[in-house]
This record gives sequence, structure tokens and C-alpha cells, in this order.
Amino acid sequence: MSSARDRLVSEGSVPSAAAPPPAPAEDEGAAAPSTVAEAAAKPAPPPAPPEPDPDPDGPDPVRDEIIEAIAALSERLEREHERAAHREAIIDRLHEENQVLRRGELQSAFEPVRAALYRLHDMARREAARWAAPEPPGPAHAAALFTAVADEVADALARTGADRFTVEPGAPYDPVRHRPVAAEQVADPAAAGTVLAVRSDGFERDGRVVRKAEVTVGTAAEADGAGGPFLSSGSSGLRENGRGETMRPGPCA
Repeated sequence: MSSARDRLVSEGSVPSAAAPPPAPAEDEGAAAPSTVAEAAAKPAPPPAPPEPDPDPDGPDPVRDEIIEAIAALSERLEREHERAAHREAIIDRLHEENQVLRRGELQSAFEPVRAALYRLHDMARREAARWAAPEPPGPAHAAALFTAVADEVADALARTGADRFTVEPGAPYDPVRHRPVAAEQVADPAAAGTVLAVRSDGFERDGRVVRKAEVTVGTAAEADGAGGPFLSSGSSGLRENGRGETMRPGPCA
């Protein structure tokens, strides 16, 4: 029996029980709208939750390092500010002390001048009272008075470092210490180039002449009357041998 059935199956007379019936074909174009609608009807997935912020009170090595650097910089700036303020205070104190010392030195330098002027003031007041008296002193007293005044002024100058030096008539003319203000022709050749008269004293400080003495210098008279060796031709004055000191000729002695 089984062989006969197998033969029938192989011939196609009896359907095989193992083969499933074919599924009906589906229209792909009709199924597409249903799939799009289903996709549109699905709700969108919820957004991802934001990441939580880091705890500000939690440990942060970078932040801690920045804070420490700022604190160290602030401390250093504060120390530099204190040092600068201390330096400014020292500079101000030194400047004030310097000003005090300078004022003291100036007052000390003026003190001898003041003392001489005090004496000169008292002398002038006394002499004024004497000359205003019913019987004033004679004219000869005036010369002594002016001499005393000149000595007081010279003493005040000496206290400031300027010492007076005098020149005697007959001394050789020295262009370094003498300033010729006039020249006179002399008959004696030995008197030529010497000081004939002194107009004013000179002053020197630390061995250096600060004001020359004004003198009259003698010049030798030539036979033709043109003048002595100090006379520069074509000029109305007398010039010492290349020294640049001009001397005006005065009356013959």
C-alpha cells in the first residue's frame, strides 16, 4: 500500500500533506501608506536628560591651583606696595633733612655778613649823630670814617672766603692781579710798567683772584711823543702786551 501511495504522490494525483498552501500575494504599494502612518503616529522619543553640573563645593584641582596662584600674586603685590610706601617715606624724610641742612648752611654762611653789617649799621648811626651835633667833627674825620667802613666791609667779605689784597704804588704791573684803568707817561724808564696809583683793592678766594685791583700803570715816554711800549698805535687806549687789558692814557705826572 505504501508503495502505491508513494507512486501516486510522485505522479501528482494525491497532494502532499507536508507542503503548506501558498500565501496570497500582498500589494507592496498598498502597504506603504499604512507603514508611514504608523511611523507618524508613533510618539518621538523623549530628549536625553542634561548632564548634572559639577558640584561647586566638590574637589577641583585646576580651580584650586588657580585660586592659590591668585592668592600668592595678591600677597606679593601687597608686599611690593608696602616696600614702595616705605621707600617713599624714606625719600621724603631725606629730602626734608637735606632742606633743613641747606637752610642751616645758608644761615651759617650769612651769619658773619650779618655781624659785619650790624657793626656797620651801628657805626653809621653813631657817626650820623656826631655829624648832626652842634659841633660836628672836622673834615679830616671823614677820611677815617670811610676807612673804617671799608674795613668793616672787607672783614665781612673775608668771612665769606673773599680776602682783600692791596697793591702798593711802585709795584710791578701784574696782569693777573691788576686791572689797568689808566696809564700815565713817565720820564723815568724805571717807572715804566709799574703801578703809579691804586684805584681799588683786589679780592681773592682760595688763591684765585676773583676781582682784580684797579691801578694806574706808568708808560715810558718816547722821544717823538708817540707813547710808551704799552701804547697800541691807531687806538685811543693802551693795551698791555697781548693780555687784553685796555688802559686809558691819563695826564702826565
